[in-house]
Formats: sequence, C-alpha cells, structure tokens
Amino acid sequence: MQATAYTYDSETRSGQVLLDDGTPVAFDAAAFDAGGLRLLRPGQRVRVEGDGEGGALRITLVTLQTF
Repeated sequence: MQATAYTYDSETRSGQVLLDDGTPVAFDAAAFDAGGLRLLRPGQRVRVEGDGEGGALRITLVTLQTF
C-alpha cells in the first residue's frame, strides 16, 4: 500500500507514515532496514507492507514509491 512519510528519527531508524486515509502508523528499525533505505524525509511517498489490519496494523517494510 502507499503512504506518506510523516516522521523519521535517523538515530533510531523509526518513525511514522500516514496512510492515504490519514491514519498514522508507526514503523520500527526492522521495517526501515528491510526496505534498504538510508534516509527518509517527511513528505516523501513510500510503499509499505504490513501485517494485520486497522489499529493492529504493523509495518514490516518501508521503501520509496517509484512510478
């Protein structure tokens, strides 16, 4: 699914994305590392994968959205 980077802490390699419906979802260092990214800026479009639904959604991968 697609989202927009909302926050990112380079020291912990974790942050939050906003899903297209506006829901914020946190991601951890493991999800960030799985995408092979080195840096993430708020406002960037990203592709995320996760487990669960709704409030139980856990992001497992964050990578840049390419067209």
